[in-house]
Amino acid sequence: MTGTRQRIVETAATLFMQQGYAGSGLKQISTDSAAPIGSLYHFFPGGKEELAAETLRCAGDAYMHLVEAVFDASPDVVSGVRNCFAGAAAAMRESGFADACPIATVALEVASTNERLRQVTAEIFDGWLDAIARRLAEAGIDAQRAREVAHVLVASLEGGFLLGRAAQDTAALDSIGRSM
Repeated sequence: MTGTRQRIVETAATLFMQQGYAGSGLKQISTDSAAPIGSLYHFFPGGKEELAAETLRCAGDAYMHLVEAVFDASPDVVSGVRNCFAGAAAAMRESGFADACPIATVALEVASTNERLRQVTAEIFDGWLDAIARRLAEAGIDAQRAREVAHVLVASLEGGFLLGRAAQDTAALDSIGRSM
């Protein structure tokens, strides 16, 4: 990814995470990424929706690699789960509760209004579920049960982000992480 294109995508990811899809205009993305508005249309001729789809995919991959790295660096899956929730809580605190998951933020916003972006978010979540289920299965959990537990983990993490942002407190993520 080129420098300007990458800046645009990274800026859009941050803004979508903090303000949502509708609250993040192309002019603000252009200004905040220090990229001329023409560059946005050069790299994303389909406009904001195309930019959002690419941004979500890139952010989704980055989050998946982060979770995989945390799991892989942990001595076991229980520690891996605990470390994922602890890392999420730390990131929320460090951002002043402004940053959560851009995928969930956009998914909640567009699920009934934008089929293309709904599909993109669904594909990202499905990839996360596959990656987590694979690690759980490698740890000896039956494949079907591993997929079920992966659903619980992702839903719990996203719910923890939601509760944490609303309360401006990581208590939900902390307690969910211990409980999982």
